[in-house]
Amino acid sequence: MARLVMKFGGTSVATVERIKNAARHVKREFDAGHQVAVVVSAMSGKTNELVGWSKEASALYDQAEYDVVVASGEQVTSGLMAMVLQELGLPARSWQGWQIPIYGSDAHGSSRIEAVEPAGILAGFDRNREIAVCSGFQGVHALSNRIVTLGRGGSDTSAVALAAGLKADRCDIYTDVDGVYTTDPRVVPKARRMDKVSFEEMLEMASLGSKVLQVRSVEIAMVQRVPTYVRSSFDDPDNPKSGTLICDEDDIVEQQIVTGIAFSRDEAQLTLRRVADKPGVAAAIFGPLADANINVDMIIQVVSDDQATTDITFTVPTADYERAKTLLESRHADIAYQSLQGATDVVKISAIGVGMRSHAGVAARAFRALAEKGINIRAITTSEIKFSVLIDAAYTELAVRTLHSLYGLDAA
Repeated sequence: MARLVMKFGGTSVATVERIKNAARHVKREFDAGHQVAVVVSAMSGKTNELVGWSKEASALYDQAEYDVVVASGEQVTSGLMAMVLQELGLPARSWQGWQIPIYGSDAHGSSRIEAVEPAGILAGFDRNREIAVCSGFQGVHALSNRIVTLGRGGSDTSAVALAAGLKADRCDIYTDVDGVYTTDPRVVPKARRMDKVSFEEMLEMASLGSKVLQVRSVEIAMVQRVPTYVRSSFDDPDNPKSGTLICDEDDIVEQQIVTGIAFSRDEAQLTLRRVADKPGVAAAIFGPLADANINVDMIIQVVSDDQATTDITFTVPTADYERAKTLLESRHADIAYQSLQGATDVVKISAIGVGMRSHAGVAARAFRALAEKGINIRAITTSEIKFSVLIDAAYTELAVRTLHSLYGLDAA
C-alpha cells in the first residue's frame, strides 16, 4: 500500500464528463489499495471568468476579496469530484485550503506556502481510507484567517506541498500531456517523451519556458524530495501510460549531456548606450527595477574603446517592457546614458542538462551550429547545467530544431 497525491489540472476537469473520467483514475489507485488525496484545479476557463468578474466589479479591487472570488473555482471542482467519487461507491469528502489547513503568507494573489498540517486527512485515511478531495491554489493566512491564493498554476504547488505534508510516496500531476518532452512537440515533431528527468533539470525547464509544471511546485518537490510524475488524464484509466518521473539525479542511470531545449517568447531587450563606466552605475540601473518588482534576466556589459563608457544590455519580461523603459527614461539624469534602445521581437532559447557539468564545449557547439544557420546571438547566459541565448523571434523554430538535432534528442 502506498500513499498518493493525484492532481488534476483545469483541462482534466473542464466538464462533469471529464471529472468522471478523472475519478476513474482515482478509483484505479484506490482499488489497488492505496491511500489517496486528490487536488483539483478550477474547471478550464473558470478562473479567467472569475478574474473578469472581479475587474468588472471594481477596477481597483481589494486583493483579499479578489482571493475570495477566484478561490471559489477550485471549491466547485472539489465538491463535484467528491460527488462523482461517492457515486462510484468510494468514501470521499472535499477539503478547502483553510480546512486542511494549508497556511500561506499574507501576499494575497501570490501567497507562499508556509506550512501544511493535514491531520484531518490522515485521520480519514486511518478511519476508512477516505479519499480527500482538496481545492488547489488556495490556503489561509494564520493571523488574519483570510483565504489566500498561490498565483496562477498554484494547484501544482498545492499538490506537491500536500504530498510533502502527508509524507506521500509520490505525487502524480495529471494534465493534458502524457509527460515531459525534450522540447515542445508542436515545434519539433521529433520531440521525445522522457521517462525520467532530474529535479534540477525540471526546475530549469519550468523557469525557462516549459509550461508543464509550475516553478514553485518543482522547487518544493526538489527540497522535500517528493517523487513527482507528469501523466495524462486522457489516457485510458484502466491502462494508463507511466508518464515522466521527476526525481533525484542519482535515480537516473543514463544521463544525457543535454536533456531538453526550452524556449520563452516572454522576453524583451533593453540596451543603454554609452553609460559612464564608474562604480555605482549598475546599482543606479538595476536597483530601481528591483524596487519596481521587475525581474531582470540576461545582462551583458561591454566597455567601449575609450574606456570611459559602457553599453549595458539586459532582458525583462515582455509584460514589464514599457514599465521598465519608462522607469529608465525617468532616471536618465541619474544614470547618464546617451541613448536607450529596446526590442520585443526576441526569444530566449535554452539547453538544459546535468551532463553539462562534466562535459566541455557543449555551448560552443551550439554557437557554431546557430552561426551556420545564419542566426545571430544577441545575448548569452550560462549556469552549471544550462545555457541560454537571446535571438530574433523570427528564428525561433529554426533554432529550437537545430539544437534539438545537434544534441541527439530527435526521436528515432
